[in-house]
Amino acid sequence: MKGGSGTTVVSAALGLLLSRDAAGGALIVDLAGDVPAALGMAEPPGAGVTDWLAAADDVEVDALARLEVDAAPGVRVLPRGSVHEPPTARVEALAGALQADERPVVADCGVGPGFVAQALAAAATRSLLVVRPCYLALRRAVAAPIRPSGVVLVEERGRALSRADVEDVLGVPVRAVVEVDSTVARAVDAGLLAGRLPAELERGLKNAA
Repeated sequence: MKGGSGTTVVSAALGLLLSRDAAGGALIVDLAGDVPAALGMAEPPGAGVTDWLAAADDVEVDALARLEVDAAPGVRVLPRGSVHEPPTARVEALAGALQADERPVVADCGVGPGFVAQALAAAATRSLLVVRPCYLALRRAVAAPIRPSGVVLVEERGRALSRADVEDVLGVPVRAVVEVDSTVARAVDAGLLAGRLPAELERGLKNAA
């Protein structure tokens, strides 16, 4: 999951939705560092996924599970960690571990096309770009090294570009449409997103979950 404004909220909401139908719950991998804030959690104080990437080779993939923290009933978060630019040597091992996880896994890749984000997007069953129908945003998306398999369109009133325009420019289908809604912003600001998803956000994302 990557893109611009709304990426972390969409990632968090998808994790919450997917956890409902998964016996083992769902995992959200936080590459951007904003998932705890979006879910109303305290900032995890320990190590995270970037620290694991920077660790020695003898630190096995099963150590990743020990870094997870509870976010909501049925939802765990693998925090970003403290390493600003993690080495890339262990990225394939990370991607393989997430692929092998029996739970639904949502990775919030943030807005930057970093190597870790590219590797996880390439290995994912489905990669979604969160974008607004804005010419500049679409221009950046076309130039980005990550090619998504679908789009979550954050719809704003007054925009000239339509859903069909977005699909034509990016060459991939819009999987979900989420309208800009003040109730979502209020839920995030109040730390209530994990407790109860706003109805408009839930309806919009059902086709992407």
